[in-house]
Amino acid sequence: MSGLTHLDEQGQARMVEVGGKEITRREAVARGEVSMRPETLEMILAGKVSKGEVFGVARVAGIIAAKKTPDLIPLCHPLALTGVDVRFRSDRERSRVEIEAKARTTGQTGVEMEALTAVSTAALAIYDMCKAVDREMVIGAIRLVHKSGGKSGVFQRAGEEIWS
Repeated sequence: MSGLTHLDEQGQARMVEVGGKEITRREAVARGEVSMRPETLEMILAGKVSKGEVFGVARVAGIIAAKKTPDLIPLCHPLALTGVDVRFRSDRERSRVEIEAKARTTGQTGVEMEALTAVSTAALAIYDMCKAVDREMVIGAIRLVHKSGGKSGVFQRAGEEIWS
């Protein structure tokens, strides 16, 4: 067929069988960003957003989203996550918040979707927290930066290192 693992011989969507795969330690790191007006970024950094502490709420939203990924993405396997971290960097020069999520498990399938879902939801939470003052925010550049574990080995996006 097309080489896509989520399609059967007839081209129908299916959940991939992972029962025969080796149990390994797996990790994925994803990143994204929310661009905004400089005044909005300054409000966030000064703790002056009326809904509360933006990064704290967005961090918890991202962690919860990672845990709920199979409820949102139909063909994802439910995973026993061993850890999820969501971190933020402010970039005053470009007037944006950068988001990085790291998801980990020991299992038979990877955690890329969990990391990507955490970043996406953290970005949406930032938007929700700040939309009263800036409806022109843009969520973007959501991407996988790193993954390890499993048969396919390590993926590292060129030009991007994991935040230390």
